[in-house]
Amino acid sequence: MTTVVVSLVAFAVLVAAIAALVGWRQRNRLSSDADSAGARQAVADQHRHEADRHFASRMSASDHMPNGM
Repeated sequence: MTTVVVSLVAFAVLVAAIAALVGWRQRNRLSSDADSAGARQAVADQHRHEADRHFASRMSASDHMPNGM
C-alpha cells in the first residue's frame, strides 16, 4: 500500500512540474513577442525622430548660409 501511495504522489509531483514548466514557457513566449514588437516600434520611432532632427538641422543651416547650401 505504501508503494502505491508513494508512486501516486511521485506521479502527481511530476505532472505538476510538467504543467508548471509548460505554463512558464508559454508566458515567456507570449511576453517575448510583445516585447520584440514594442522594441521594433521604439527603434522605428527613434529613427524617425533622428531623421526629423537631421532634416530640421539642415533646413536651419541652409537658412543661415549665404549661398543657400
